Amino acid sequence: MASSDVLARVTALRREIERHNYAYYVLDAPTIPDAEYDRLFRELQALETEHPELVTPDSPTRRVGGRPLDGFAPVRHAVPMLSIRTETDTEASGARAFDARARKELGLDESDPPVEYAAELKFDGLAINLRYEHGVLAQAATRGDGETGEDVTQNIRTVRAIPLRLNTESPPAVLEVRGEVFMRRDDFERYNAKQREAGKPTLVNPRNGAAGSIRQLDPAIAAQRPLSFFAYGLGEVQGWSIPATHNGTLDALAALGVPVCAERITGQGAAALIAFHDDIAARRDQLPFDIDGVVYKVNRFGLQRELGFVTREPRWAVAHKFPAQEQLTTVLGIEVQVGRTGALTPVARLAPVFVGGVTVTNATLHNQDEIDRKDVRVGDTVIVRRAGDVIPEVVAVVLDRRPDPEPPRFNILQRYPVCPECGSHVVRLDGEAAVRCTGGLYCPAQRKQALLHFAGRRAMDIEGLGDKLVDQLVDRGLVHTPADVYGLTLETLAGLERMAEKSAANLLAAIETSKATTLARFIFALGIRNVGETTAKDLAKHFGLLDKLIAATEADLLAVRDVGPIVAQSIIQFFAEPHNLEAVNTLRAAGVHWTESAGMQQSAGILAGKTLVLTGTLPTLARDAAKDMIEAAGGKMAGSVSKKTDYVVAGEEAGSKLAKAQELGVTILDEAGLLALLELNHKNGQHALDF
Repeated sequence: MASSDVLARVTALRREIERHNYAYYVLDAPTIPDAEYDRLFRELQALETEHPELVTPDSPTRRVGGRPLDGFAPVRHAVPMLSIRTETDTEASGARAFDARARKELGLDESDPPVEYAAELKFDGLAINLRYEHGVLAQAATRGDGETGEDVTQNIRTVRAIPLRLNTESPPAVLEVRGEVFMRRDDFERYNAKQREAGKPTLVNPRNGAAGSIRQLDPAIAAQRPLSFFAYGLGEVQGWSIPATHNGTLDALAALGVPVCAERITGQGAAALIAFHDDIAARRDQLPFDIDGVVYKVNRFGLQRELGFVTREPRWAVAHKFPAQEQLTTVLGIEVQVGRTGALTPVARLAPVFVGGVTVTNATLHNQDEIDRKDVRVGDTVIVRRAGDVIPEVVAVVLDRRPDPEPPRFNILQRYPVCPECGSHVVRLDGEAAVRCTGGLYCPAQRKQALLHFAGRRAMDIEGLGDKLVDQLVDRGLVHTPADVYGLTLETLAGLERMAEKSAANLLAAIETSKATTLARFIFALGIRNVGETTAKDLAKHFGLLDKLIAATEADLLAVRDVGPIVAQSIIQFFAEPHNLEAVNTLRAAGVHWTESAGMQQSAGILAGKTLVLTGTLPTLARDAAKDMIEAAGGKMAGSVSKKTDYVVAGEEAGSKLAKAQELGVTILDEAGLLALLELNHKNGQHALDF
């Protein structure tokens, strides 16, 4: 037998673990790290294993799931779980109609005061009845047909938001709590992400995830699903003083440790209901869980009894629905849209369906991986979801309704070997989900993005060529490729909105100045996929001549520092596209030029092969100037300190990076130390070349 000390420790551990469960799963405010929680849980498990006579049904260790079931036993509800009437009028008039009916049934006229109502959310999950006997969860059952449900006690025990014991020293003999098991959106996304990584099936939506989890015959599977719970009413009650109002009852349940949603109000008359409905509708998409409406209830139980029921529905409550966020429809076709970065996004053309308050005819399919994962085909019946302003998406295919014979699978690369906007080749690089057009400088869909990147400060540095001006130039058909920028005239620019003659003259001067650039800047300005500023500098140093870069093979490119297969593929595909070569040649013909050389070996420079990190403010050197000097000496810049860092150059107000360098024993330089290294590079004859 266990000693009194062991029993006391087990009791204390159970209380502490459940307190942390409540803080984490109900309040969303964890009080201890996960490692400490795990330590407490393992200690309790060890004590219960050593002393099995101490195991009780309300122990937190019972949440991990028991043996698989052959089926669910029926449960007869002591108090029927009746459904409430649904108000399908989604406008304010739906709330006014409920108030008018309640007042009429209560015999109230215009001179009588308004009825007090409780308003709460209508959760999109699975209704559950929790039966507590003497404070301990004894049974959990689904609604079923209202009279008889299914015993899902083992699965409900795995829901950590549901207390296994009520938080009271004087529990009632019987207290049945009714509420909704649901899945938060963030938990749903995290669970599906893990399933995809493991190559396992994903859940269709949070509602199906919740309902399917509770109805799993194997509680171990249910235990893996992240479920939550909110109470909204009572069933059978023995030995507990029920408050006089519905809202007071929810407050009392919360005091017992039962999760109750804070998004609820009490208010007077239809005006309070309308205000609540409008407020929740406006914030619906920001809530952490799905709802499909709000619920209005006459707050005082005395008035509820007076109103009674009609055909098994209470007259004192109504569910005021919002427009459905998911509906069924048919895929009429699959097309693609070319985005600003060249990505081809597949779009399902749908039979028109009213969902989320609007008629939807298109829905995104995201990318080829998602099409394959969901197995979407033309002719399929699909579930379409639209929430707020989010672009409608195809959630899942209803396979039972797939046409016979089966439609063929859809493959973007097979259907669109060339870009539908410009005719350039379409590719999918290794490791990327997106299929992309290679006509970056030429493709109309990418035109604005390409121009803004081309004119950027770290690229061609054309001051004054910003978003609004690029929009006008492209929308009016004045600029098709970056080369067209160099053909703009004062008259053309001065005729644009918000462009006076002086502004136009300043822009023309900036365009003219930009013609004298460096090879590195020009390569970066081309906007080649996966070629950033540092890689552009490495390419310029290595090849020295643009024509050598254009003619480079994959082997040539892989010889460049930090250029791997994906970057090499991007470069080759860019220059293999005739449209891009034409744009490059036109830019050269327009006068864009730079100093070229025979190139240099990657080993050149005192800092060749060295990785440096800049932190803090240097006394005289600007960060960009220091970076350029380091790279000219062969060094590589990094954003964080690691064991691979060779030097950290620290200035004033150097923070965590300096501390990390000291911890790892990395050599630390000040500005003088850096300049001394660079001077040594100069004396050794390794002068920085102007690339």
